[in-house]
Amino acid sequence: MPLNLTKIAFGAKSYADIEEWYANRPHFNVNTRYRPTRWEETIGGSLYWIHEHNIVARSTILGYEQQDNGRWWIAIEPKLVRVLPRPKRAHQGWRYLKGEPPRDLEDGEEVGDLIPGRLAGKLQRLGLI
Repeated sequence: MPLNLTKIAFGAKSYADIEEWYANRPHFNVNTRYRPTRWEETIGGSLYWIHEHNIVARSTILGYEQQDNGRWWIAIEPKLVRVLPRPKRAHQGWRYLKGEPPRDLEDGEEVGDLIPGRLAGKLQRLGLI
């Protein structure tokens, strides 16, 4: 089973901004300083986007390419798949996603109003959700 990564959707003011990043692009790369140690295990896995302290979407990881400046490109499929939102704390760079990944939303499935990620995380730790 491939490993998955999480990354903050830095600069996105809304989910629509993330969708706009993907619009009409034949390929999509994410810039990162370091390639994951277990990078080979992540190919075929997904990069999950975190927005407003919730995991909200994913794209399949296709591979890695080193840049001339020593940084890395994470090549991801230019298809954004919405997932059932899950609270996730903010972090810098990418992180391995621990545990079971959130499930993809079905076509037309709505999630309704979301509890803000920070509040949802606290309620989850208390066993209330």
